[in-house]
Amino acid sequence: MLIPHPLLGLRDAQEFTYLGDVSLMARPAPDAGEAAFAEYVFLRDNPAGVHRELWYHEQGDRSWLIVTRNTLTHEILGAELAINAEGAK
Repeated sequence: MLIPHPLLGLRDAQEFTYLGDVSLMARPAPDAGEAAFAEYVFLRDNPAGVHRELWYHEQGDRSWLIVTRNTLTHEILGAELAINAEGAK
């Protein structure tokens, strides 16, 4: 699978580490309570279809990307730097 890195072009997915759903960027506030943190850590969606995911370019420039991917076909629909992503938080 090739990931279109916004700065480096197409890169092999083996250069990256998959973290999970982009919603992980919306971490609960420190005073949100135990239930909010339990939900954040343990309750994850397992979507079928188009999904936004966090990928870390571990064997490259060490950037974080938000990759839009179809989980049914593994087709990559796009990628952007997480720092530039609108609506990620």
